Amino acid sequence: MIKLFTIGFTRKSASSFFEGLRKAGVTKIIDTRLNNTSQLSGFAKQNDLKYFLSEIGGIDYSHELSLAPTQEILDAYKKKQISWEDYSKKYLTILRQRHIESTIKPDSLQNSCFLCSEDKPHFCHRRLAAEYLQSHFHNIEIIHL
Repeated sequence: MIKLFTIGFTRKSASSFFEGLRKAGVTKIIDTRLNNTSQLSGFAKQNDLKYFLSEIGGIDYSHELSLAPTQEILDAYKKKQISWEDYSKKYLTILRQRHIESTIKPDSLQNSCFLCSEDKPHFCHRRLAAEYLQSHFHNIEIIHL
């Protein structure tokens, strides 16, 4: 089984965030955010995050825009113009159109962790992306940190 983790950084201290990744055995963060220069958390900006991951945990970093939502559906959801259900459907349609199951190799996901800002996976696209890939590859165990 391939272990694929997910994590959000909002409402986490830097110590709990990095220690949680290290203890779980995460070897690579796959940033699924559309905008990875967010100021929501000082340690989560792209260049800073890449540095901290490497220095604190020896963890690699990549930013995968193919897993990010479009600005259009993200804005509509944030402004409450569409429901979570509508957002989910639109996001999954985007993943299908992008054919991410053919561009992401299952083995590259081993001990990787999808990152987004949402503190819980319930209403976050990182969970949807992980479940989408699980439905295609079948040998993925999803673990939410």
